[in-house]
Amino acid sequence: MANTHSADVVIVGTGIVGLTIAEQLIDAGIGVLMLEAGPRIYRDEVVANFRNMPLSNKGSANSVYPPRPWAPHPMPGDDYLQLSGPDKYDQTYIRYAGGSTWHWAGTSWRLTPEDMRLHSLYGVGRDWPFDYSVLEPYYVRTEYAIGICGSDDPAQQWPPVPRSQPYPMPALPLSPGEAKFTDVVRERLGLHNIHVAQARNSGGPYHGRPACCANNNCVPVCPIGAKYDGETALNRLERKGVRILYDAVACRIESGEGNRITAVHYLDPEKQSHRVTGGHFVVACNGLETPKLLLMSADSRNPNGIANNSSDQVGRNMMDHPQISLTLTTTEPYWTGAGPVVNSGIMETSQGAFRSEHAGAYFRLNNFGRNRFVTFNALKSGKVGQALDEEIRRLAGCTANLVIAHEILPDADNRLTLSDKKDWLGLPKPAIHYDVGEYTRRSAERYSVPLARRIAEAMGAVDIKIPAGFAQSKHIMGGTIMGLDPASSVVDADCRAHDHENLFIPGGGAMPSVACGNSTITMVALAIKACDALIAQVRNA
Repeated sequence: MANTHSADVVIVGTGIVGLTIAEQLIDAGIGVLMLEAGPRIYRDEVVANFRNMPLSNKGSANSVYPPRPWAPHPMPGDDYLQLSGPDKYDQTYIRYAGGSTWHWAGTSWRLTPEDMRLHSLYGVGRDWPFDYSVLEPYYVRTEYAIGICGSDDPAQQWPPVPRSQPYPMPALPLSPGEAKFTDVVRERLGLHNIHVAQARNSGGPYHGRPACCANNNCVPVCPIGAKYDGETALNRLERKGVRILYDAVACRIESGEGNRITAVHYLDPEKQSHRVTGGHFVVACNGLETPKLLLMSADSRNPNGIANNSSDQVGRNMMDHPQISLTLTTTEPYWTGAGPVVNSGIMETSQGAFRSEHAGAYFRLNNFGRNRFVTFNALKSGKVGQALDEEIRRLAGCTANLVIAHEILPDADNRLTLSDKKDWLGLPKPAIHYDVGEYTRRSAERYSVPLARRIAEAMGAVDIKIPAGFAQSKHIMGGTIMGLDPASSVVDADCRAHDHENLFIPGGGAMPSVACGNSTITMVALAIKACDALIAQVRNA
């Protein structure tokens, strides 16, 4: 075994949760060591990958991030995720320094007070162990920590409750297509398409990032770094002195006396084992790799896996935002593609007393430029020259993508386990059994798809293509669920493991409910809350 490293706090994972916690700790004078399974990369490499990629591959967010043999992640057509069940938990994430912040859209919807009290209000799902008033200050701190822009108009803010502070930056303007969509749904259906808060610079520099200049490939990479992503955060943390071990694949968490965590073991690209010790530990790999690591770490004290003795809930309650994506052909052009890929949405449809019977839904007109999606259809027309140019232009303007994102309830049978299939290092691949459930299916049947048809008709759609079944939004939540009772949850209200007093597991895995909006801002708010508790615990140790 190679040399042992040590730090006051050891953080496994350099995604947005791990990076946010590391920065707070180093600013508080607490030593930090981070482990990252994947490589350190730089923006110019990713942009070059994207530019040189064939058009046929540009629909996949992961295509510009080829996995390293020692740090596999899901890729189109591979079998890294062993999937089963009525619905496929087909996720997209990357194991690179900075994690999936590289290719997220920056969308930052908050939860509502009602979203956190599903069981109390509607008799379904779980309640959070605290209410919205506790989380709201952490949302504000998140917005300033990662640089989120949003509207100062209360009618354009979500949720529709008072904020304790304004956004650090104003909202970005809507694209022509989104502005037209906003007018259509308001005038014809009485629905409100509002600005989305997003982790993107809308004005001058913020945290060393430039202002957004309206590139439309935020997914898979912001070419100038206007959006929060791993590179800008890593550069800043490296300057502050955070130690980061790259290409270090955590493979086992070691427990000791009193069931305290004593070390994390990792493998390097030569398959050599190393041991990292510390006083406190944070596991922030992501919503799939975290429960996988906890389950791989079973020992005599914890035969079901780390953080899993009391509840057997690690890897259970896997959630996402099951989505249905409609492709529309319209009589009049909408011309999506100017500015960020997601800039607005209809959120009011996610709320209501109907949630006792079926899920809420969030609707958005995707602002992706349509050219990369329609070009192959235009080529099939047999047209050439100017006629082909005109056909691509027509399809780019007169096709649109309307997405419905649904909430889902936690279900213990939606479960990640360890497959008997092994990766390059000999570690088990994650196996996930998944069923979106009748609560979500009823929404699609009775509510969301019928409403989407009405929206499409109001837009002037002459052709509506609706896929069978649900796709995944790649918002991984629930596998290390939060609660007050150690018998039915993995972590407490501060994302501290019930079974290990010095182990914190913050992020999307802890969320007891998921609502309909993207999860990242809530993940970071939980990380900041957990870090406050961690700092206090370290100082009192």
